[in-house]
Amino acid sequence: MNYVYVLKNPSSKAIYVGFTTDLQQRVRQHQAREHRGWELAYYEAYRDESEARLRERKLKQYGATLGHLKARIRRSLGLGALE
Repeated sequence: MNYVYVLKNPSSKAIYVGFTTDLQQRVRQHQAREHRGWELAYYEAYRDESEARLRERKLKQYGATLGHLKARIRRSLGLGALE
């Protein structure tokens, strides 16, 4: 399985979007290094790797796409009202 995931910093509104084939391992790697303390807020599972990578790219490159996702999961991200 292929995953697109969103990590959030519990002490700010910062988020990180990524891709992996092993979600649990990747979250552990983030916890051990650059995103210590960040939480998994959301993920999507894809059978096709190219579809997952395309979704990740769209979330990273197109603000409107990420904005729509934030609107869908704003409580999970701790954003309250949209920015």
